[in-house]
Amino acid sequence: MPERRSARQVVALVADDFTELPHPAREPVPDGPLGWPGYDAARARAAGRTGEDESVICGTARIEGVPVVLAAFEFGYLGGSLGEGTGDRLVAAYVHAREHRLPVVPLIATGGSRMQEGMVALTQLQRVARQSALTRRAGLPQIAVVRDPTTGGGWATLGAGADVILALPGAQIGFAGSRVRPAGADPAAYTARGQLAAGAIDAVVGEEELRAVLGRWLRLLTAPSGEPAPPPRPLGATDPPATGWEAVRRARAHDRPRAGSYLDAYFTERVAISGDRCGGTDDGMLCGFGAHQGRTVAYAAQTGTATRPAGYRTAARLIRLADRLGIPVLTLVDTPGAANDAEAERQGVGAAIAELFGAVAEARTPVTTLVIGEGGSGGALALAAPGGTWVTGDSYFSVIAPESAARILKRPPREVPETADRLRLRPQDLAEPGTPRTDDQLFPGTGDRRF
Repeated sequence: MPERRSARQVVALVADDFTELPHPAREPVPDGPLGWPGYDAARARAAGRTGEDESVICGTARIEGVPVVLAAFEFGYLGGSLGEGTGDRLVAAYVHAREHRLPVVPLIATGGSRMQEGMVALTQLQRVARQSALTRRAGLPQIAVVRDPTTGGGWATLGAGADVILALPGAQIGFAGSRVRPAGADPAAYTARGQLAAGAIDAVVGEEELRAVLGRWLRLLTAPSGEPAPPPRPLGATDPPATGWEAVRRARAHDRPRAGSYLDAYFTERVAISGDRCGGTDDGMLCGFGAHQGRTVAYAAQTGTATRPAGYRTAARLIRLADRLGIPVLTLVDTPGAANDAEAERQGVGAAIAELFGAVAEARTPVTTLVIGEGGSGGALALAAPGGTWVTGDSYFSVIAPESAARILKRPPREVPETADRLRLRPQDLAEPGTPRTDDQLFPGTGDRRF
C-alpha cells in the first residue's frame, strides 16, 4: 500500500488553482459539545501533525480546465472524522457550488462520525445528505473519489450518494469500519475491487490517471444539450429481409455488428458507469457518457445476451442521471429478452424492468433508440423510446420470440418460420400502419426504419 497522501497532496494531484472557501467560525466550547475529556488536546495534536484545523478542506479549483468545488478529507486529522466543524465546511461548499453552478468533487478518506461529539457529529450526515440532494436537484454533477479508507457515514453520504464513484486501488470501502466488522467477514467485500464487483462503484482508477479521468468525466457531465441524439448509421445489412425468419436469422448471426462496434463508431471518447447500486452488475448492459460530434450523449446498450435485473437497474440509473443533467440519451436494443432463470426472479427482474420503463417514460431529456439485433419482448421494449425508435436491416422486434410463440400456440417446430412471418417482426413491418408511430420512409443508403 502506497503512503497515504494528505488532503492538500491529493488536491495538488488532481487540480490546479485551489482556493479555499470561507467557512463559518464557531465559538469554541471546552472539549466540544459533550465536554469529552482530552478532546481539545487531541485536536491540537492533530493540527500539529497535519497543519489543518479540521478534517476537511473545501475550495474552488480547476480539473483539466473545468471549474469545480473540491472537498478533500485529511485522514491524519482524527481519522478524517466528521464533526460539527466538518459539517459547516461541507455545507458552505455545497451552497457555493449551487450559487456558482459548479460540479462537486469530494476526495474522501474518513472513518465516519466523530465519537467525541456524539449525536451532534452523527447528525452532520443529515446536513450533508440534504446539501447533496439539493445539488442533485439543481442539476449539478457530483463525482466522488474514494480514497483509503472510506467507511461509515462519510461513505454512506458523500461517497455512495454521488452520481459517479471512482475509487483508488487498494482502498478500504464500506459502511462498517475495520474495527467493527463481524468476526470472519470476508475482507474482499470491503475493498475497492469488491465494491466494484458488487455494483457499488463505477471504476477503480490509479493515481497516475486520476486527473485525466476526472477531467474527462467533468467535461462530459457539464455539457447539457436539448437536441436528441441522432441514431447511429447501420454497420451491417442495409437491405430489408425478405421474410420474418430471415430477419430473425440475421439478428442472431454471430458476425453481426454488436453494441461495442456501434459505440466505438459513434463516440470519439466515452466513460462508463457500472453497477446498479443494489449489489449487482451486468456485462450485458453497457452504460455511460460519450462525445458525439462535439456534444455529450448518454448511452445504454444491450450486447445480445439476456438482460439481468442489474442491467435494467443500471440503465435506469443512467437515464435518470442524464435527465437531471440535461443530456440526451441513446439506447441500443439487442437482447433475446430478459433473463428468466430463478435467480433473476429472486433479484426482482419484473421490478427492475418496471423501473426502466418508468425512467424512460418520465425522462424530459430526449431519448433515441436504435434496434441493432434482437428485440425480444418487454425485456427489449423497456429500453426503447416511444416514438423515437429506429431499426436496422439486421434486426427484428417482436412481442415474443417465434420459437416461444410456437410453443405457446402448440405449433410444431417446423412451423416456427411461418410463425415468425405472422408476428410481422421485420424492420419494414414495424414501419407500417398499426405500430405506435408510423414513418415508412426507408432512409437511402442506411436500411434504417423508425417507428
